[in-house]
Parts: sequence; structure tokens; C-alpha cells
Amino acid sequence: MKDPNSPENEPKMTLWQVAQSVIAAAFGVQSSRNRERDFRRGSAKAFIIAGIIGTVLFVATVVLVVRLVLGAATG
Repeated sequence: MKDPNSPENEPKMTLWQVAQSVIAAAFGVQSSRNRERDFRRGSAKAFIIAGIIGTVLFVATVVLVVRLVLGAATG
């Protein structure tokens, strides 16, 4: 007999929920309830991909801001 509270009966996380979890984890403000949800319902693959995309966007933003500031300072 299957357990109705089993993690395999819970729906997968949405793209938005994964993105929110990655952003919250990056800032270090993830709630324990959401962290437990992530481990129960989330896919490691989805979190790894979202983390890589978030890191690339962060680095690109920092590079863009530095170029704008240095360009404004020199010219």
C-alpha cells in the first residue's frame, strides 16, 4: 500500500519555485520550510542548472556595471 504522504506523490516544483529558492539561497535567507520542500520535491538537476544560470547572470551584471562606471569615469 502506498503512503499518501510519500514524496513521490507530491507535485514537482515549478520553474518559479526553483528560481525563488536559488535566489533565496544565494542571499542566505531560505526558510527552513522551503528548504525542506526543496529536498522533498526538487530535482538536483533543476537546482544545478538554475544556479549556473544565476551565477552567469550575476557575473555578467557585475562586468556590465564595472564597464559602465569605468567608461563614465574616463570619458
